[in-house]
Parts: sequence; structure tokens; C-alpha cells
Amino acid sequence: MEEKVVKGGKERRGWLALEREADVCHAYQLMKKGGLKDENIIVFMYDDIAFNVDNPHQGVIINRPVGRNVYTNVPKDYTGKNLTTKNLFAAILGDKKAIKGGSGKVLDSGPNDHIFIYYSDHGSAGMLGMPQNEPAIYAKDFIEVLKKKHASNTYKSMVIYIEACESGSIFDGVLPNNLSIFATTASNPNESSYATYCGGDPGIPSEYNNTCLGDLYSISWMEDSERKDPRNETLRQQFAMVKNRTSEMSHVIEYGDVHLSSNYLSLYIALESRKPNQTYSMTNQSEPITPLYVVEQREADLIYFKEMVRRAPEGSKQKIEAQKRLDEVTSHRKHVDQTVQAIANQLFGESRGPSYLTKNRPAGTPLVDDWDCFKAMVSTYEEHCGSLQSYGKKYARAFANFCNAGIYIDRMAQVSAQVCAK
Repeated sequence: MEEKVVKGGKERRGWLALEREADVCHAYQLMKKGGLKDENIIVFMYDDIAFNVDNPHQGVIINRPVGRNVYTNVPKDYTGKNLTTKNLFAAILGDKKAIKGGSGKVLDSGPNDHIFIYYSDHGSAGMLGMPQNEPAIYAKDFIEVLKKKHASNTYKSMVIYIEACESGSIFDGVLPNNLSIFATTASNPNESSYATYCGGDPGIPSEYNNTCLGDLYSISWMEDSERKDPRNETLRQQFAMVKNRTSEMSHVIEYGDVHLSSNYLSLYIALESRKPNQTYSMTNQSEPITPLYVVEQREADLIYFKEMVRRAPEGSKQKIEAQKRLDEVTSHRKHVDQTVQAIANQLFGESRGPSYLTKNRPAGTPLVDDWDCFKAMVSTYEEHCGSLQSYGKKYARAFANFCNAGIYIDRMAQVSAQVCAK
């Protein structure tokens, strides 16, 4: 039985993305401990954390307080400029000819294989983030890739775990239940996911006060997997545990073929062929830590910028530069908030406009009826008003609502140009 694993990268770059890259590296270590070979694991990550200038321990990435170095021996299959949406889709489809750069590894799977895909990054309604200026992964495009993979008869079952804000929108009303795919998401279609093990929590070394070490959904499923034998725990049991651990913050949701949740974890993250006396448990694993607080993903960046201002000596060049960066971040947020609100007001009037920023569709209904319109709405705003960046993508739902309300792209372009020319 051959097993393949794909893990996703991140949209933002630099030290403030520590928790996402730590999630990915931690997942790799989990697979290796389960007996999987590197040839059956594909890693997508930007790889700008371990030796980042802000990293207090060069070459080290941890995913929990006083944790082990999860960066050790992680394969660099697709990093930097090779971490692209096209390469990710090609790897899933097993299309070696479509790969540009990187290791060239793809999911060269067959009809009896079980596939596990884990993604950790920023997200928004209908979109998953990718690094730098790389186009986002739109839900409709991702589902089409999964349908194509299923039609090729190159897997027996697939499990997908998604760590991202509003990640439920990637599957809700879009993922069919007849593709032999079981998926869980860190949040429902309408809410944020949360970073955890952040500066200020017990046991967090002071040098990490400007960041978070992990994400709540991700560390929940991985710490659970480390403490239990995957031959004895089902996907359903893990889903229930993770859902319970995150319940006070976000709602973990399941999608697709839920009957697959009766399968054991060992089908996807370990080797079933291990002998009964061989253990999967990580050595020296302490009890999971209960964080004092967690941070909404879109607010996690501010921890870094505010802490850099606090740390810098008064009157120093570093203080001035840190304050400048913080001011730029807050200014961009204000710009996006004001322009999207103004566009909605012009399109629908000041009394109705605000409702289109947050209007949610019923559960089981896709985010948008016309995905091409949705993509065009996003690109039209960015053409006239500048990049949304991770924070601004919180308004992706608004652009979907504009489409669902029958707003045409030329009207959106006209209003965006008027608002953002001021």
C-alpha cells in the first residue's frame, strides 16, 4: 500500500509566519515517526523561517513551548518561487510534465492508495492563500482538481485537513460526497481560525514573545496523533477530539464522504504494516498545554509589529523603523476597511451597503453562484485599490455577495475607480 502526503505553504513571508511553517514541519515529523518514507511525502513550504534574521535560534523551528526542532531533515520539495498553485495542482494530479522547478515529486498514486493532504496558511471566504504574489487557490478550482484526480482512478480514499480562516467555505456546498474524500476544516465557512502558543502564554520563551508557535486546530490534531497509536484511533475519533479542543474559538467541520471517518489514522499518516510491538508514540511528549489565550489569525501579524516597537530602545533607529512598519500595517488596514465599505455603499446605498460585507448564505450553499465573477471582483478591486493582502481578504465574502446580488464587473470597476481615486 503506497501512501502520499502533500502539505501546503503560506501567503505572508518572514518571521511573522512562524506558526504556519512550524505546522508544516511538525506534520512532516509526524509522518516520518509513523514510518513513511520521504519518497512518499511531498512538502510545500516557503522555507524562510529557520534561518530568518529574527529567529533567535538559527536553524530551529518549534511548534510548541520548549518543543523539539521540527525543521530537522524536512525535505525542500517546493520552496520559494517554486511554491506555486500550478505546481501544487500538478503534484496532486501526478502531472510531472506540468511541474516547474522543485524536486519534481508528484502524487504518482494508484487505485489502491490512500492520500492525505494537509494545508496550513491564511484563508478567506472561497480562497486559500499562497506566498507573495502567487494567485490564491480558489475553492472551485481546487474542487475541480480533486474531481479530476478521482476520475483518473488514482486513489482509493483521500483525507484533507485544512488550517485557514473561513476554511469551511472551501468545501461547503462545493465538495461532492461521492469522491471518496473526507475533509475537516479549522473553522466553519464564516469565522476565523486561531493561532496559539503565543507570546505571553505560560512556558513561551521570552524570545518568542513577538509571534505564535502554532495554530489551534493544527496542534490539536498533531498532538493527538503523537500521543495515540494511529492503528487504534479513527478519523472520527480524532475529529471529535479536535472539535472539542477548539470549540470555544472556532467550529471544526467535516465534509465529503463522512463514512470514511471510520477508517483508522494509520491508513493516512503511518504504516499499517508495522508489527504490533512497534510503537508510534513520540518520545518524551508531555501533556498538551492549555493556552491562556489564542489569537485570531488576521490579528496575529500585529503581535509581531507591536512587539518589535516595544522591544526597540527609545529614540533608536530600530524604534523609528519598527513604528514605521506598524503604521504602514495599520494604515493599509484602514484603507481596505474604508474603501470596501465605500464601494458597498455606492453599489447598494448607505443603509443596505454594510449588510453586504458580512451576509452569510445558508449552510450547504456555495459561497457564490458564479466563481468567475468572484475572481473578477477580487482582481478588479486590487487593480484599482491595491492589494488586499491577508487582512483585506476578510472582505472576500463581500465580493461574493456583490456577484450574488447581480453586480456586473464593469459597474464594480467604475465604482472602485471612483472610490480609490480619492
